[in-house]
Amino acid sequence: MLKRLAAFVGIFCALVSVVAAADTPSVALLVLNKGDTSLVIVDPQTLAVVGRVFAGQDPHEVIASADGRTAFVSNYGGFGAGFHTLSVIDLVAQKQMPVVDLGALRSPHGLAIADGKIYFTAEGSKVIGRYDPAAGKIDWVLGLGQDRTHMIVVSKDGKKIFTSNVNSNTISILEPGTGKDRGPFGPNGPPPGFGGPGAKDGPPGGGPPGGGPPGGGFPAGGPPGGWIVHSPNDWTETFVKVGNGPEGFDVSPDGKELWAANSHDGTVSVIDIEKKSVAATLNVPTRMANRLKFTPDGKQVFISDLGGDGVVVLDAATRKEIKRISLNGGSAGILMQPDGARVYVASGNGVSVIDLKTLAVAGRVETGRNPDGLGWAVRN
Repeated sequence: MLKRLAAFVGIFCALVSVVAAADTPSVALLVLNKGDTSLVIVDPQTLAVVGRVFAGQDPHEVIASADGRTAFVSNYGGFGAGFHTLSVIDLVAQKQMPVVDLGALRSPHGLAIADGKIYFTAEGSKVIGRYDPAAGKIDWVLGLGQDRTHMIVVSKDGKKIFTSNVNSNTISILEPGTGKDRGPFGPNGPPPGFGGPGAKDGPPGGGPPGGGPPGGGFPAGGPPGGWIVHSPNDWTETFVKVGNGPEGFDVSPDGKELWAANSHDGTVSVIDIEKKSVAATLNVPTRMANRLKFTPDGKQVFISDLGGDGVVVLDAATRKEIKRISLNGGSAGILMQPDGARVYVASGNGVSVIDLKTLAVAGRVETGRNPDGLGWAVRN
Protein backbone atom coordinates (compact mmCIF):
# COMPACT_ATOMS: atom_id res chain seq x y z
CA MET A 1 0.00 0.00 0.00
CA LEU A 2 2.78 2.40 0.94
CA LYS A 3 4.62 1.60 -2.29
CA ARG A 4 1.49 2.41 -4.33
CA LEU A 5 1.00 5.69 -2.44
CA ALA A 6 4.63 6.67 -2.99
CA ALA A 7 4.30 5.88 -6.70
CA PHE A 8 1.11 7.98 -6.93
CA VAL A 9 2.79 10.93 -5.18
CA GLY A 10 5.74 10.71 -7.56
CA ILE A 11 3.49 10.72 -10.64
CA PHE A 12 1.48 13.65 -9.24
CA CYS A 13 4.61 15.75 -8.56
CA ALA A 14 5.90 15.02 -12.06
CA LEU A 15 2.62 16.20 -13.59
CA VAL A 16 2.66 19.37 -11.49
CA SER A 17 6.21 20.18 -12.61
CA VAL A 18 5.21 19.79 -16.26
CA VAL A 19 2.19 22.07 -15.85
CA ALA A 20 4.17 24.65 -13.87
CA ALA A 21 6.83 25.05 -16.56
CA ALA A 22 5.04 25.82 -19.81
CA ASP A 23 6.85 26.70 -23.01
CA THR A 24 7.97 30.30 -23.42
CA PRO A 25 5.63 32.02 -25.90
CA SER A 26 7.08 33.67 -29.00
CA VAL A 27 6.13 37.03 -27.46
CA ALA A 28 6.81 37.22 -23.75
CA LEU A 29 6.61 39.75 -20.94
CA LEU A 30 9.64 39.58 -18.64
CA VAL A 31 9.30 40.61 -14.99
CA LEU A 32 12.13 40.93 -12.48
CA ASN A 33 11.22 40.29 -8.84
CA LYS A 34 13.87 41.88 -6.65
CA GLY A 35 12.46 40.26 -3.51
CA ASP A 36 12.56 36.76 -5.03
CA THR A 37 15.74 37.26 -7.12
CA SER A 38 13.83 35.80 -10.04
CA LEU A 39 12.95 36.48 -13.65
CA VAL A 40 9.33 35.59 -14.36
CA ILE A 41 8.17 34.85 -17.91
CA VAL A 42 4.56 35.84 -18.59
CA ASP A 43 2.36 35.14 -21.58
CA PRO A 44 0.96 38.63 -22.34
CA GLN A 45 -2.10 37.19 -24.07
CA THR A 46 -3.31 35.11 -21.12
CA LEU A 47 -1.37 36.87 -18.33
CA ALA A 48 -0.28 33.44 -17.14
CA VAL A 49 3.13 32.86 -15.56
CA VAL A 50 4.86 30.24 -17.72
CA GLY A 51 8.34 30.20 -16.21
CA ARG A 52 10.52 31.37 -13.34
CA VAL A 53 14.35 31.49 -13.39
CA PHE A 54 16.95 32.59 -10.84
CA ALA A 55 18.20 36.05 -11.92
CA GLY A 56 21.23 36.52 -9.69
CA GLN A 57 21.74 38.82 -6.73
CA ASP A 58 19.70 42.03 -6.55
CA PRO A 59 18.26 41.96 -10.10
CA HIS A 60 17.03 45.41 -11.19
CA GLU A 61 16.69 45.82 -14.97
CA VAL A 62 16.18 43.34 -17.80
CA ILE A 63 16.46 43.49 -21.58
CA ALA A 64 16.00 40.84 -24.25
CA SER A 65 18.28 40.12 -27.19
CA ALA A 66 17.09 41.09 -30.66
CA ASP A 67 16.15 37.46 -31.45
CA GLY A 68 14.15 37.16 -28.23
CA ARG A 69 16.00 34.05 -27.06
CA THR A 70 18.18 35.56 -24.32
CA ALA A 71 17.60 37.96 -21.44
CA PHE A 72 20.28 40.08 -19.77
CA VAL A 73 19.78 41.21 -16.17
CA SER A 74 21.73 43.82 -14.22
CA ASN A 75 22.76 42.68 -10.73
CA TYR A 76 22.88 46.04 -9.02
CA GLY A 77 23.98 45.92 -5.40
CA GLY A 78 24.15 49.70 -5.15
CA PHE A 79 24.87 51.77 -2.06
CA GLY A 80 27.98 49.88 -1.05
CA ALA A 81 27.51 46.26 -2.14
CA GLY A 82 28.94 46.92 -5.60
CA PHE A 83 28.02 43.77 -7.50
CA HIS A 84 29.68 43.37 -10.88
CA THR A 85 27.72 40.91 -13.03
CA LEU A 86 25.08 40.69 -15.69
CA SER A 87 22.98 37.56 -15.38
CA VAL A 88 22.20 35.79 -18.65
CA ILE A 89 19.05 33.71 -19.07
CA ASP A 90 18.09 31.34 -21.87
CA LEU A 91 14.42 32.23 -22.36
CA VAL A 92 13.62 29.17 -24.46
CA ALA A 93 15.14 26.62 -22.09
CA GLN A 94 14.17 28.77 -19.09
CA LYS A 95 17.53 28.39 -17.38
CA GLN A 96 20.38 30.58 -16.19
CA MET A 97 23.52 30.70 -18.29
CA PRO A 98 27.05 31.70 -17.18
CA VAL A 99 27.09 35.30 -15.92
CA VAL A 100 28.97 38.17 -17.54
CA ASP A 101 31.66 39.29 -15.08
CA LEU A 102 32.18 43.05 -15.40
CA GLY A 103 35.36 43.02 -13.33
CA ALA A 104 36.09 46.44 -11.88
CA LEU A 105 32.84 47.92 -13.22
CA ARG A 106 30.57 48.04 -10.19
CA SER A 107 26.82 48.33 -9.58
CA PRO A 108 25.46 47.82 -13.10
CA HIS A 109 21.90 49.07 -13.42
CA GLY A 110 20.36 50.59 -16.56
CA LEU A 111 20.35 48.47 -19.73
CA ALA A 112 19.81 49.19 -23.43
CA ILE A 113 20.43 47.35 -26.69
CA ALA A 114 21.64 48.62 -30.06
CA ASP A 115 23.10 46.68 -32.97
CA GLY A 116 22.99 43.49 -30.95
CA LYS A 117 25.18 44.87 -28.16
CA ILE A 118 24.19 45.44 -24.53
CA TYR A 119 24.85 48.88 -23.09
CA PHE A 120 24.88 49.26 -19.30
CA THR A 121 25.50 51.82 -16.60
CA ALA A 122 28.09 50.99 -13.93
CA GLU A 123 26.93 53.34 -11.23
CA GLY A 124 29.62 52.47 -8.71
CA SER A 125 32.39 53.19 -11.23
CA LYS A 126 30.84 56.33 -12.79
CA VAL A 127 31.03 54.88 -16.30
CA ILE A 128 28.89 53.26 -18.96
CA GLY A 129 29.97 50.21 -20.90
CA ARG A 130 29.04 47.90 -23.73
CA TYR A 131 29.02 44.12 -23.86
CA ASP A 132 29.25 42.22 -27.14
CA PRO A 133 27.46 38.86 -26.72
CA ALA A 134 28.90 37.54 -30.01
CA ALA A 135 32.48 38.17 -28.92
CA GLY A 136 31.78 37.44 -25.26
CA LYS A 137 33.55 40.54 -24.00
CA ILE A 138 33.19 44.18 -22.98
CA ASP A 139 34.30 46.12 -26.04
CA TRP A 140 33.81 49.72 -24.90
CA VAL A 141 33.80 51.83 -21.73
CA LEU A 142 33.20 55.57 -21.40
CA GLY A 143 33.81 57.53 -18.21
CA LEU A 144 31.22 60.15 -17.19
CA GLY A 145 32.31 61.16 -13.71
CA GLN A 146 28.72 61.67 -12.59
CA ASP A 147 27.12 60.48 -9.36
CA ARG A 148 24.64 57.57 -9.58
CA THR A 149 24.49 57.14 -13.35
CA HIS A 150 21.34 55.05 -13.16
CA MET A 151 19.34 54.62 -16.38
CA ILE A 152 20.41 54.60 -20.04
CA VAL A 153 18.77 55.05 -23.44
CA VAL A 154 20.63 54.42 -26.71
CA SER A 155 19.38 55.51 -30.13
CA LYS A 156 18.81 52.70 -32.62
CA ASP A 157 21.86 53.71 -34.65
CA GLY A 158 24.00 53.98 -31.52
CA LYS A 159 24.96 57.58 -32.31
CA LYS A 160 23.30 59.15 -29.28
CA ILE A 161 23.37 57.89 -25.71
CA PHE A 162 21.50 59.40 -22.78
CA THR A 163 21.84 58.68 -19.06
CA SER A 164 20.25 59.94 -15.86
CA ASN A 165 22.67 60.87 -13.10
CA VAL A 166 20.56 60.90 -9.95
CA ASN A 167 22.84 62.53 -7.38
CA SER A 168 24.50 64.91 -9.84
CA ASN A 169 21.06 66.19 -10.89
CA THR A 170 22.01 65.91 -14.55
CA ILE A 171 21.07 64.19 -17.78
CA SER A 172 23.94 63.12 -20.06
CA ILE A 173 23.77 63.62 -23.81
CA LEU A 174 26.61 61.67 -25.43
CA GLU A 175 27.55 61.86 -29.11
CA PRO A 176 30.49 60.63 -31.20
CA GLY A 177 33.11 63.28 -31.88
CA THR A 178 33.18 65.16 -35.15
CA GLY A 179 36.92 64.85 -35.71
CA LYS A 180 37.62 68.42 -34.61
CA ASP A 181 41.05 69.30 -33.30
CA ARG A 182 41.94 68.00 -29.85
CA GLY A 183 45.10 69.19 -28.16
CA PRO A 184 47.75 70.47 -28.20
CA PHE A 185 49.61 67.44 -26.91
CA GLY A 186 53.28 66.76 -26.36
CA PRO A 187 55.85 66.06 -29.09
CA ASN A 188 55.17 62.33 -28.83
CA GLY A 189 51.44 62.71 -29.38
CA PRO A 190 48.62 61.89 -26.98
CA PRO A 191 49.15 59.44 -24.16
CA PRO A 192 47.90 55.86 -24.54
CA GLY A 193 44.18 55.46 -24.11
CA PHE A 194 43.19 58.75 -25.72
CA GLY A 195 40.74 57.35 -28.27
CA GLY A 196 37.08 56.47 -28.02
CA PRO A 197 35.52 53.15 -29.03
CA GLY A 198 37.49 51.48 -31.77
CA ALA A 199 40.47 53.83 -31.56
CA LYS A 200 43.93 52.38 -32.22
CA ASP A 201 45.79 54.21 -29.47
CA GLY A 202 44.43 52.50 -26.38
CA PRO A 203 41.65 50.51 -24.77
CA PRO A 204 38.03 51.32 -25.60
CA GLY A 205 36.69 54.48 -24.03
CA GLY A 206 40.06 55.95 -23.16
CA GLY A 207 41.09 53.87 -20.18
CA PRO A 208 40.82 50.59 -18.36
CA PRO A 209 37.51 49.64 -16.73
CA GLY A 210 37.17 51.54 -13.46
CA GLY A 211 40.52 53.34 -13.92
CA GLY A 212 41.66 56.77 -14.94
CA PRO A 213 39.75 60.03 -14.98
CA PRO A 214 36.44 60.11 -16.86
CA GLY A 215 36.56 60.16 -20.64
CA GLY A 216 40.22 59.70 -21.34
CA GLY A 217 43.00 59.77 -18.75
CA PHE A 218 45.06 62.83 -19.75
CA PRO A 219 45.50 66.24 -18.09
CA ALA A 220 43.28 69.04 -19.35
CA GLY A 221 44.99 70.62 -22.34
CA GLY A 222 47.70 67.96 -22.43
CA PRO A 223 51.43 68.58 -21.92
CA PRO A 224 53.11 71.46 -23.76
CA GLY A 225 53.86 70.68 -27.39
CA GLY A 226 52.67 71.00 -30.89
CA TRP A 227 50.61 67.96 -31.80
CA ILE A 228 47.06 68.47 -32.98
CA VAL A 229 45.07 65.24 -32.95
CA HIS A 230 41.96 64.47 -34.98
CA SER A 231 39.94 61.86 -33.12
CA PRO A 232 36.63 61.13 -34.85
CA ASN A 233 36.05 58.22 -32.46
CA ASP A 234 36.15 60.40 -29.34
CA TRP A 235 32.81 61.22 -27.64
CA THR A 236 31.33 64.59 -26.75
CA GLU A 237 29.73 64.62 -23.31
CA THR A 238 27.12 67.22 -22.39
CA PHE A 239 25.57 67.26 -18.93
CA VAL A 240 22.28 69.14 -18.71
CA LYS A 241 21.34 70.37 -15.24
CA VAL A 242 17.77 69.39 -14.35
CA GLY A 243 15.70 69.04 -11.15
CA ASN A 244 16.64 67.12 -8.05
CA GLY A 245 17.15 63.38 -8.37
CA PRO A 246 16.44 62.61 -12.05
CA GLU A 247 15.94 58.87 -12.37
CA GLY A 248 13.33 57.63 -14.84
CA PHE A 249 13.46 59.29 -18.25
CA ASP A 250 12.61 58.67 -21.88
CA VAL A 251 13.23 60.15 -25.32
CA SER A 252 10.20 61.08 -27.41
CA PRO A 253 9.58 58.83 -30.44
CA ASP A 254 10.52 61.69 -32.80
CA GLY A 255 13.85 62.10 -30.99
CA LYS A 256 13.35 65.80 -30.30
CA GLU A 257 12.70 65.84 -26.57
CA LEU A 258 13.86 64.04 -23.46
CA TRP A 259 11.60 64.03 -20.40
CA ALA A 260 13.15 63.29 -16.99
CA ALA A 261 11.17 62.62 -13.81
CA ASN A 262 12.94 64.22 -10.85
CA SER A 263 12.34 61.89 -7.94
CA HIS A 264 13.36 64.31 -5.18
CA ASP A 265 11.28 67.39 -5.99
CA GLY A 266 8.12 66.34 -7.85
CA THR A 267 9.01 67.93 -11.17
CA VAL A 268 9.61 66.82 -14.75
CA SER A 269 12.35 68.41 -16.85
CA VAL A 270 11.70 68.65 -20.60
CA ILE A 271 14.96 68.85 -22.54
CA ASP A 272 15.32 70.12 -26.11
CA ILE A 273 17.81 67.55 -27.40
CA GLU A 274 19.09 69.67 -30.29
CA LYS A 275 19.69 72.70 -28.05
CA LYS A 276 20.90 70.52 -25.16
CA SER A 277 19.00 72.63 -22.65
CA VAL A 278 15.88 72.50 -20.48
CA ALA A 279 12.89 73.83 -22.41
CA ALA A 280 10.36 73.50 -19.58
CA THR A 281 10.01 72.36 -15.99
CA LEU A 282 6.66 70.79 -15.15
CA ASN A 283 5.17 70.54 -11.68
CA VAL A 284 3.97 66.93 -11.34
CA PRO A 285 3.51 66.16 -7.65
CA THR A 286 4.76 62.68 -6.76
CA ARG A 287 6.25 61.21 -3.62
CA MET A 288 9.07 59.44 -5.45
CA ALA A 289 8.87 59.37 -9.25
CA ASN A 290 10.52 56.16 -10.41
CA ARG A 291 10.11 55.60 -14.18
CA LEU A 292 8.87 57.69 -17.11
CA LYS A 293 7.82 56.39 -20.53
CA PHE A 294 6.31 57.84 -23.69
CA THR A 295 3.52 55.92 -25.38
CA PRO A 296 4.63 54.56 -28.78
CA ASP A 297 2.70 57.30 -30.61
CA GLY A 298 4.36 59.99 -28.48
CA LYS A 299 1.07 61.50 -27.38
CA GLN A 300 1.17 60.59 -23.71
CA VAL A 301 3.72 60.19 -20.94
CA PHE A 302 3.40 57.79 -18.00
CA ILE A 303 5.19 58.34 -14.68
CA SER A 304 5.28 55.70 -11.94
CA ASP A 305 5.29 56.84 -8.32
CA LEU A 306 7.18 54.45 -6.07
CA GLY A 307 6.04 56.23 -2.95
CA GLY A 308 2.50 56.92 -4.12
CA ASP A 309 -0.59 55.09 -5.32
CA GLY A 310 -0.04 54.34 -9.01
CA VAL A 311 0.85 56.24 -12.17
CA VAL A 312 0.41 59.76 -13.50
CA VAL A 313 -0.51 60.31 -17.17
CA LEU A 314 0.46 63.52 -18.99
CA ASP A 315 -0.49 64.88 -22.39
CA ALA A 316 2.81 65.32 -24.24
CA ALA A 317 1.59 68.19 -26.44
CA THR A 318 -0.01 70.35 -23.74
CA ARG A 319 2.35 69.07 -21.02
CA LYS A 320 -0.62 68.86 -18.69
CA GLU A 321 -1.72 66.08 -16.34
CA ILE A 322 -4.75 64.23 -17.70
CA LYS A 323 -5.22 61.35 -15.26
CA ARG A 324 -3.96 59.49 -12.21
CA ILE A 325 -4.52 55.74 -12.24
CA SER A 326 -4.64 54.04 -8.84
CA LEU A 327 -2.84 50.71 -8.55
CA ASN A 328 -3.39 50.41 -4.81
CA GLY A 329 0.23 51.02 -3.95
CA GLY A 330 3.55 52.29 -5.19
CA SER A 331 4.61 51.54 -8.74
CA ALA A 332 7.99 50.96 -10.37
CA GLY A 333 8.90 49.62 -13.83
CA ILE A 334 6.87 50.66 -16.88
CA LEU A 335 6.78 48.85 -20.22
CA MET A 336 4.88 49.98 -23.30
CA GLN A 337 3.53 47.23 -25.54
CA PRO A 338 5.10 47.97 -28.94
CA ASP A 339 1.74 48.05 -30.77
CA GLY A 340 0.49 50.78 -28.44
CA ALA A 341 -2.44 48.78 -27.08
CA ARG A 342 -1.37 48.35 -23.45
CA VAL A 343 1.10 49.46 -20.83
CA TYR A 344 2.46 47.21 -18.08
CA VAL A 345 3.32 48.65 -14.65
CA ALA A 346 5.09 46.83 -11.81
CA SER A 347 3.25 47.40 -8.54
CA GLY A 348 2.64 45.53 -5.31
CA ASN A 349 3.61 41.90 -5.92
CA GLY A 350 2.75 41.83 -9.58
CA VAL A 351 2.11 43.73 -12.79
CA SER A 352 -0.97 45.78 -13.66
CA VAL A 353 -2.10 46.06 -17.29
CA ILE A 354 -3.55 49.39 -18.46
CA ASP A 355 -5.54 49.82 -21.67
CA LEU A 356 -4.06 52.79 -23.51
CA LYS A 357 -7.35 53.67 -25.19
CA THR A 358 -9.45 53.84 -22.04
CA LEU A 359 -6.66 54.53 -19.54
CA ALA A 360 -8.24 51.94 -17.27
CA VAL A 361 -6.77 48.89 -15.57
CA ALA A 362 -7.59 45.92 -17.80
CA GLY A 363 -5.77 43.07 -16.08
CA ARG A 364 -3.32 41.94 -13.44
CA VAL A 365 -0.80 39.15 -12.93
CA GLU A 366 0.85 38.29 -9.62
CA THR A 367 4.53 37.56 -10.20
CA GLY A 368 6.35 37.68 -6.85
CA ARG A 369 7.84 39.99 -4.27
CA ASN A 370 8.92 43.51 -5.20
CA PRO A 371 8.71 43.47 -9.02
CA ASP A 372 10.65 46.21 -10.78
CA GLY A 373 12.36 45.90 -14.18
CA LEU A 374 10.20 44.84 -17.12
CA GLY A 375 11.22 43.55 -20.54
CA TRP A 376 9.67 42.42 -23.83
CA ALA A 377 11.00 39.45 -25.79
CA VAL A 378 9.94 38.65 -29.36
CA ARG A 379 11.42 35.39 -30.62
CA ASN A 380 12.22 35.24 -34.32
